[in-house]
Amino acid sequence: MTRQEAEAIYDAGKDTVVRVLLMMDARIHSLERQVQDLTSRLDQSDQRVRHLEEQLAKNSRNSSKPPSSDGFKKPAPKSLRKKGKRKSGGQPGHTGHTLAMADKPEHTEVHRVKECEHCGRSLADQSVEGIEKRQVHDLPPLRLIVTEHQAETKTCACGHLNKAAFPEGVNAPVQYGEGIKAAAVYLKNYQFLPYDRTCELLNDFFGCPMSEGTLCNIITQSHTLAADPVEKIKELIEQAAVAHFDETGSRVDGKLWWLHSASTAQATYYDIHRKRGREAIDDIGILPDFLGRAVHDFWKPYFGYDCLHGLCNAHHLRELIFAHEQHQQDWADHMIDCLLDIKEAVDHAKQSTDLSACNAQAGHLAAEQIQAFEARYQQVLDEGYAQNPLPPLPRNAKKRRGRRKKTKARNLLERLDEHRDEALAFMYDFNVPFDNNQAERDLRMMKVQQKISGMFRTKDGAQAFCRIRSYISTARKNAVGAMDALTRLFSGNPFVPALNTS
Repeated sequence: MTRQEAEAIYDAGKDTVVRVLLMMDARIHSLERQVQDLTSRLDQSDQRVRHLEEQLAKNSRNSSKPPSSDGFKKPAPKSLRKKGKRKSGGQPGHTGHTLAMADKPEHTEVHRVKECEHCGRSLADQSVEGIEKRQVHDLPPLRLIVTEHQAETKTCACGHLNKAAFPEGVNAPVQYGEGIKAAAVYLKNYQFLPYDRTCELLNDFFGCPMSEGTLCNIITQSHTLAADPVEKIKELIEQAAVAHFDETGSRVDGKLWWLHSASTAQATYYDIHRKRGREAIDDIGILPDFLGRAVHDFWKPYFGYDCLHGLCNAHHLRELIFAHEQHQQDWADHMIDCLLDIKEAVDHAKQSTDLSACNAQAGHLAAEQIQAFEARYQQVLDEGYAQNPLPPLPRNAKKRRGRRKKTKARNLLERLDEHRDEALAFMYDFNVPFDNNQAERDLRMMKVQQKISGMFRTKDGAQAFCRIRSYISTARKNAVGAMDALTRLFSGNPFVPALNTS
């Protein structure tokens, strides 16, 4: 509006001035509402962009995403491990596994010199002056061995007909033995071959044309036979001083289920459930009766159980790396150094015989070291709080239900503060590991099975797979081979871990 237009409105009188002012005020309010709306939409878009940028920046190094999700553009390797003094490869004194000659070969073939290759003279009757040996290690011809059992019948002079008993387990006119059954389950549940390829391999290698239906029946039989040994495995984990817990998504009949694991260095238990949280944990068992220390990755339902807890610091390190690299959180880098220095001190103390480095009987660092690390840990937390203060609430802000919204860095900071005893449990008790890698390793092969098969077709198939894998994994942790353990299962002498009866 020009000065002349303003003067013309003034000269038109009071009513005209009031009308124009009201029109301008309405227009200003309309524009203010548009600005507020556009500002709100811009803030939402900005938050969405930041969220998407964070998702794109996440990889297996700075988050819980698996390495397989990195694709072809993998992040540059930046290991948090300090460079060791030893060179890569075999170390001095390492026992090699080179193919060596057998002292007593099963077969010997003598290649004789019949005539002189120079003049053609016969050398058949000439004595041997020396022998050069070469051995070939190979498989024997693979085929099924059929054992026929014949039970005699005899009639006594008293007229009674007597019949010899067949060995236990020989119940049908024709049946498969424990060896081929163990091999079938080994290929299907341990090597993750699909049904059709398992049957094809058995036919190609052993001349055993097994049908998929028969293979399914064998899997069902092994599932039944493993019930008692796996129940003992659950009892063993319940008695453990430290146990690892984790879960991962799995598909059953096209729907999302959750595969849960509970494990120690000597035992592994898997189970599958529709739910991920407390309902599943209660139905599966172990944790409700567990009195030791449960190591996990801060999944909230775990804290609902009355036992000691330990948090996985490998997860913390990845989250701290993300906070430092993506949100420029300097305190996160200092916390990484703090946790790794504590871990190095614990590892050194475990190997040391110096009583000043640790309390040998209690199994923790010396009191002076603990106090120094606790002070350093608190100093890093204070630095983090200074860098991430809570924003002040607006004066006229409406009260909202629920927790106040915070940044990811602030949430991580508060977790490390409120659960410091769980995060530093490995410093106070040498039986507690730094991370939850035991559970991660035990779940890794389950993810391999998912990549191969995609999903379980039925709930029964998923449960059978979990029970058989629990039995095999526990056997292997106790130096019993998978094939040996399965053969023992079908022969009626299954591997059963020793329980702590003290």
